[in-house]
Amino acid sequence: MSERTIFLSRLIGLYALIVSISMLFHRAAIIETASELAKAPPLLFIGGLFALLAGIAMVLLHNSWSGGLLPVVVTLVGWGVLIRGIVMVFISPEGASTVFEALHFGSLYYLYAAIPFVLGVYLTFAGFTADRA
Repeated sequence: MSERTIFLSRLIGLYALIVSISMLFHRAAIIETASELAKAPPLLFIGGLFALLAGIAMVLLHNSWSGGLLPVVVTLVGWGVLIRGIVMVFISPEGASTVFEALHFGSLYYLYAAIPFVLGVYLTFAGFTADRA
């Protein structure tokens, strides 16, 4: 396993775990923040710029579609962050509100918290137990 895959797996995994656990403790605040973010074009744009930067960095550093499940998952996360950043930079506030409502973030909140938790557990475990090449 490459050093880059191991590092990104650990980084993304720990980040996802911390964010998902935080989501369990701050449900109301996160739902309100996400709702307001969808209505605030400057914040949506700035958040999109950060996601775009992180996504470009991950894709340029790690665009590996072979070598097992871990490298592919890390690559998919990078592409997902990049696509999210692009959407956030270009979406209108009306479009963001529509997407937010369509995702039923409030009613499916624990599902949205479980996704990064499961991803975080896998990436953290795989990253810290992987053999280096």
